[in-house]
Amino acid sequence: MKGYDLFELAVRNLRQSKLRNGLTTVGISVGVASLVAMLSLGVGLQQLATRRLAGSGMFDTVFVTSKQDFRGFDREDDQKTEHPENAPVLDEPARGAMTHLQYVTEVEPEIRVMGEIVSGGQTHFGFVTGLPMSARENEAFDNLQGKFFSGPSAEEVILLGDFAKEIDPKNPKELIGQEVTLRYGERQALAPDSESAGRPQLTGTPSGGNNSTSGDDFGFSVVRKTQKLKVVGIIEEEPYGGMRTVSRGRIFLPVDLTEKLNMAQFTDMRSSLRGGGGKTYMTLTVRVKDPGKVAQVQDAINKMGFRTFSVLDATKSLRRFFTVLDLFLGIFGSLALAVATLAIINTLVMAVLERRREIGVMKAIGASDRDVKRLFFAEAGAMGFFGGLLGIALGFAIGKAINVGTGIYLHRHQLPSEAVWILPPWLIGAAIVFSIVVSLLAGLYPASRAAKLDPVQTLKYE
Repeated sequence: MKGYDLFELAVRNLRQSKLRNGLTTVGISVGVASLVAMLSLGVGLQQLATRRLAGSGMFDTVFVTSKQDFRGFDREDDQKTEHPENAPVLDEPARGAMTHLQYVTEVEPEIRVMGEIVSGGQTHFGFVTGLPMSARENEAFDNLQGKFFSGPSAEEVILLGDFAKEIDPKNPKELIGQEVTLRYGERQALAPDSESAGRPQLTGTPSGGNNSTSGDDFGFSVVRKTQKLKVVGIIEEEPYGGMRTVSRGRIFLPVDLTEKLNMAQFTDMRSSLRGGGGKTYMTLTVRVKDPGKVAQVQDAINKMGFRTFSVLDATKSLRRFFTVLDLFLGIFGSLALAVATLAIINTLVMAVLERRREIGVMKAIGASDRDVKRLFFAEAGAMGFFGGLLGIALGFAIGKAINVGTGIYLHRHQLPSEAVWILPPWLIGAAIVFSIVVSLLAGLYPASRAAKLDPVQTLKYE
């Protein structure tokens, strides 16, 4: 039997029992719609999480710390490192070496210190953090009131919205363009003989244990300084999604300005106890040109003897979570399709009983068992195909309703709308193929039963 004749005969047979075959097709479409809606929801949630991380500027960033610090944070790495007290420190030479690595666009320190903003005779405390110029790409600045820094060393400040309301509860927006005064502590190095001059000093001691007044001794003093700044902008959300040290600030300056002001940091005491007197950092953030090269840059920095962390490390667990979530959503979505499979089997078995004479005539005039099987497979495949198309349309409508309902809910809670349901193109094709395959599997038993009918017996008793 030719393929065209087989298709024509299958369509004619389906038209003879429109109601029963139609209901079976609708049952398939409900199963496909359930599967598509569930899997698309999982895809949407995964892409939502990915967008939030990507918008936070974390995917192209590597965080670098010294193995001398944060011991116990990564026990596996600690066990691999012998004598972590001798590991290299994050200083200017190390920062310069990272700057010259391939694919690295910038290397900036994480600076976060306590400061005061003086405005209108009132003093307001808050953490001062430094932001690189690349932070402008962060989603927190999409709704920036005012403008971003004009330059990496500009004497300008951006305030967190809550802090701006604390300074001016009535009209915080009016702070934009005004001049405020920043009070901070400046780190000033002491000369080796400063102790004799009566100035306070933090001194390093040799490993022998006795105090020494040799040239290796050093120290620093913290001197209160002030700096005039122009308020250029106000942001309502913490940058980088609050997932970085510099995020948890209320006063944001260009990072080059914070280094120029030589602000006293929490790491200064630690640097003094180590000896050497050089400038060191607690954390460096390395910006990579291409997120796909993050792992390569991370390996290069690890070989330099430093500890690294990137969002790729965290997303391994995130991807595992969404894989399991997609699996469970697919299982629950397939339950309706399993019920539809039973409906296909029932429909085709009834067709076998009703069309015994027709099958007998076909076999009597030369149709083989294979032709009969192909006929029933064609009917099952046709129901699966049309049920798949209808199911995708129904699933798409369900998904749009989910997005609209979610948008209304988020709007009522004064949150931006987010698409939590996304139908990827690959899922459309996969759903149709899956529907056809399931339908063909469901037609195995009815097709085999029809093929085994004896034409003599069917014609004799019909």
